[in-house]
Amino acid sequence: MNVLDTDFAKQFVRAAAEGWRQGWHECNGGNLSYRLRPDEAAQVAACLDPGEWRPLAEGVQAPGVAGEHFLVTAAGSFFSNVEREPQACAGIIEVDRHGTAFRPCWGFAGEGRPTSELPSHLLNHEAKKAATEGACRVVYHAHPANLVALTFVLPLEGKAFTRELWKAISECALVFPAGVGVLEWMNPGSVELGRASAELMRDHDAVVWAHHGIICAGSTFDQAFGLLHTVEKASEILVKVRAMQPEPRSFITDENIRTMSDAYGLGIDVA
Repeated sequence: MNVLDTDFAKQFVRAAAEGWRQGWHECNGGNLSYRLRPDEAAQVAACLDPGEWRPLAEGVQAPGVAGEHFLVTAAGSFFSNVEREPQACAGIIEVDRHGTAFRPCWGFAGEGRPTSELPSHLLNHEAKKAATEGACRVVYHAHPANLVALTFVLPLEGKAFTRELWKAISECALVFPAGVGVLEWMNPGSVELGRASAELMRDHDAVVWAHHGIICAGSTFDQAFGLLHTVEKASEILVKVRAMQPEPRSFITDENIRTMSDAYGLGIDVA
């Protein structure tokens, strides 16, 4: 079967296109990756043409995803073009048996290569695979404007940031009861950023990168996209509320959050 005829490739293209339409991907900003299931890799095996092995960034090892295949966006590609030119804006790679190198197998037309955030994606995939017993398969990084704006005014600390989001819209506690992790500004594309994110991803499905964006993970494209969408909508509400009234007259209280947690079995500790 042709790669672009598979369900996973269609969902990948759809997620990228919708992210562009949301305004989360200026220029070549953001990246997306999907860890193929063994049956999906076998399904497209005849289409793969493995190239030369290339080392990951110096010192990066991701043995937890060794031997796996990933569909990832290409370095420098624009999300606005993924729907129109998927084979140029994305490609499939295979990770070697040690988790220290990769080789392109499909796509990246025109001498393209995987996103510069590839080490971060693989490290986060490794962390989420272990934390979810293999269920998590999507890692999505974007630059939603309202969320980025909040990183200039909210404390860059996970619990405090999470509480502000939870109090903005009821849906938040339901969608991400484990809260969000938060990192202070770190150099984009750096191994340090990837490692720090992966550490927080062990306990969260979303990590905010101050003055940069967010990285989210999910078992499906809908879960990862929906999580990011929910965080950004809450951020938009907070930005509007703060613009209208610095000290809001009402908001979702800790007791309200406890009520939701008890009603839906979320296990949230609001202490």
